[in-house]
Amino acid sequence: MRELLAIWIGRAAGILSRRLGRGGGTTVPGRVARRISPTILQHLTARLPQGVVVVAGTNGKTTTTRMIASLLHGAGWRLLHNRSGANLVSGVTATVIEGVRWNGALPYDAALFECDEAALPQIIRESQPRMVVLHNLFRDQLDRYGEVDTIAANWLRALATLPASTIVLLNGDDPSLARLGAALHCTVIAYGNEDISSARGSVAHLADAGFCQCGTAFTYTVRFFGHIGHYACPNCGFTRPQPLYALKSVVPDALRGSALTLSTPTGVVDVHLPMPGLYNAMNALAAVATTDALGLRPNYAPVFAQFQAAFGRYEVVQTPSHTLVLALIKNPIGASETLRMLVEAWHTTVGMLIVINDRDADGTDVSWLWDADFELLPAHLTSVIVSGTRAADMHVRLKYAGVPASAIDTIDDIAAALDATLAAQPVGSTVYVLPTYTAMLELRTVLVARGWAQPFWAD
Repeated sequence: MRELLAIWIGRAAGILSRRLGRGGGTTVPGRVARRISPTILQHLTARLPQGVVVVAGTNGKTTTTRMIASLLHGAGWRLLHNRSGANLVSGVTATVIEGVRWNGALPYDAALFECDEAALPQIIRESQPRMVVLHNLFRDQLDRYGEVDTIAANWLRALATLPASTIVLLNGDDPSLARLGAALHCTVIAYGNEDISSARGSVAHLADAGFCQCGTAFTYTVRFFGHIGHYACPNCGFTRPQPLYALKSVVPDALRGSALTLSTPTGVVDVHLPMPGLYNAMNALAAVATTDALGLRPNYAPVFAQFQAAFGRYEVVQTPSHTLVLALIKNPIGASETLRMLVEAWHTTVGMLIVINDRDADGTDVSWLWDADFELLPAHLTSVIVSGTRAADMHVRLKYAGVPASAIDTIDDIAAALDATLAAQPVGSTVYVLPTYTAMLELRTVLVARGWAQPFWAD
């Protein structure tokens, strides 16, 4: 009875939140329900016949999880998925609450949860997943998460409690994850990038995990970005695991996407991904590996051909006068790879809006701006406007990156900054917007109010 009461009151709280305009009701139902029945997530997920799959990582987890969801739907699974990106325990619980019928029935085969790095251990404990997908680990929001090794240690303690039947699918190109996998007793499967040519233009100095556990610096035969690559320890012999799933070839098609060839134990998969960038190719590899390891063989090509990015993650928005491209930035590796992706495809100079906030969800420490490779920008900009709570920091960073002071303007109000950016560019052109997380939400509120985009929870 307590569980049913938690479901009813939690769902009612979500409806009320949406009607009052207090958000999408993506976390409130979970918070309310957990107060009434603290074990509700554990009890409800235990009813799913195909179990739970969780995905975690610093960069790409939202996009990767959406790709997995599209493939699982394509395979015929009825799926619970925190599609809105609410990835704390309250958001995951809210997803399940919203999926439960009023009589307590749960008409789904499985659940797929994107998980916040800090929340992953608790979500593992409560949902007992059949598969855990670990995508990467980079320095991000040090005020919340701590260093990479701290996160990895927390993950290891939680994963060590899972039964031997659990599958841990991890990015073997990340030494932090490979070390973690080597310490587990459950089934560990690695995926990785075998296309050496895709390392072009990578930022080699941004390494968060460049040392082996024995204290010796890794040697790399190739580095794709940050500490992601083909590595080995010259002292103790620890080395990159051979991937069971591999990215064999990635052929960029400007900003239209990439042609990918993926190797799996069940055959070669060729797809066109309508999202550019090496990291999106790795997202696709992780998604294919997940479904294949679950024993599913969906028709990959049409699913990827129709795939659309999550809000703010290379989201394309049409305005009456321009095309807006929104690409979230939140840490040095992610920002650098986004910039790399863009400048490799630009053939003309462009206008840009960069919005940097330092709220809790962004991380209050913005020193990462100095590690991101904004030096890629000066040759490609006609003008750039900076906004957000840390607009002044971004202004200074661009000046040190070599952007002429005459090309940079600071406008505090985000709507005014957007209007000024659009006004400065020719009608019909594409304008690029790089926001942090809360800045992206603020900007999308403006876009929704103008009828140019839909609310993120309606996506």
